[in-house]
Amino acid sequence: MGVYLSTPKTEKLSEDGENDKLKFGLSSMQGWRATMEDAHSALLDIDNDTSFFGVFDGHGGRVVAKFCAKYLHREVLRSEAYSAGDLGTAAHKAFFRMDEMMRGQRGWRELQALGDKINQISGIIEGLIWSPRGSDSNDQHDDWAFEEGPHSDFAGPTCGSTACVAIVRNNQLVVANAGDSRCVISRNGQAYNLSRDHKPELEAERERILKAGGYIQMGRVNGTINLSRAIGDIEFKQNKFLSPDKQMLTANPDINTFLQPDIGSNHHILLTTNRDCMSSQQLVDFIHEHINTESSLSAVCERVLDRCLAPSTLGGEGCDNMTMILVQFKKPISQNKNVSPAEQSAAGKQPTGDTHWSEIHVTEESSS
Repeated sequence: MGVYLSTPKTEKLSEDGENDKLKFGLSSMQGWRATMEDAHSALLDIDNDTSFFGVFDGHGGRVVAKFCAKYLHREVLRSEAYSAGDLGTAAHKAFFRMDEMMRGQRGWRELQALGDKINQISGIIEGLIWSPRGSDSNDQHDDWAFEEGPHSDFAGPTCGSTACVAIVRNNQLVVANAGDSRCVISRNGQAYNLSRDHKPELEAERERILKAGGYIQMGRVNGTINLSRAIGDIEFKQNKFLSPDKQMLTANPDINTFLQPDIGSNHHILLTTNRDCMSSQQLVDFIHEHINTESSLSAVCERVLDRCLAPSTLGGEGCDNMTMILVQFKKPISQNKNVSPAEQSAAGKQPTGDTHWSEIHVTEESSS
C-alpha cells in the first residue's frame, strides 16, 4: 500500500461563511493518501476591514501545516507593519516567524499538542481535516516567551508545509506564497495566477540551494524534498553562516500586492493545495460552469475535488490530499476613503511589486 490507501477517502470537510463584503466556501479531502496533512484558515474578520485565507500542504507529517493554520494569521496581526497598514511586510515577517516559534521547549510543546491523535477541544480523530475555530483561532496576546525544559534545545520540526495565503482589505489583495500551493484570481472568467510554484529546478532557487551547500537530485533538494521553499523542514536550514532567506530551503515567501477600485462579484479568489488535473483557466472555467447551479460555494469546491481525484494511484496526479478555498466578492467595492496614506503607500513597497488587476499577466504553471 505504501503512502497510498487501497481505496480513497472521499469524505469531505466543507464550510461556508460570509460578511457584508465577501462570501467563501471551502472543502478538504484526504483522497488516496494514508494520512491527511492539509490544513487551512478561513477568517472573514481578523479586524474590522480585513479577511485572511490560507491553505497549508504538509509533508512528512501534519503538525507544521496545523501550526501555520493556527498561528500565521495571529503573527500577521501582531506585526508593527500590519498596524502601519503594510500588509505585505506583515505577511513576510509572519512566514519567518513560524520557523522561529517552532523551536525550543515552547515550540516542541505546541507541536506535540497539535500532533495528538484526538483533538482535545473538538474530540475529532486526527486524519480528518483541521482548521482553527472559535476562540481557539483568536486567543489573547502571547509574547511566546522562552521556556526552560528538557526540549529547550529543540531545533525545530523535521516535517514541513507549504503556505499560500490571501489577505483582503477593502480594494487591496495581498498574496504570500512559499511552496507549490497556489492562488488564482478569476476576473470576468479569465484566470490569472497570483503565485508561482517554488521548485528546485528554477534558476534562482537552484542557485540559492547550491550556494547553501545543497544539491539537486531527481528534482529534489538533497534528493529528498521536491520544494525549494517551505515552513519547517529544519534539517535544510542549518547553515549558521547564512540568513534564513539564503538557506537551501527557506520560508521566504513571494509577496504580491494587487489593487483595484471596482472589485465586484465578477471576481473570485481561489486557493488550492493540489489540483494537477487542471490548469488555472480550466479550473476557472469549471467553477463558472457550476457556481450558479450549486447550492453553495463549498459545494462547488467539492465538485472540483471530485473532478481532480484520480481513479487510481498509477499515474500519481490527483492522488494527494486536496484543499480548496473559493472566495467571492459580494458587491463592488469603491475606493475606500478611510484607507490611510500609510496603507496606500505600503502597497508600493512589497518585495515583488504591486499592480492593478488589468495589468496582471498569467505566470507559467510548474508541474509538481
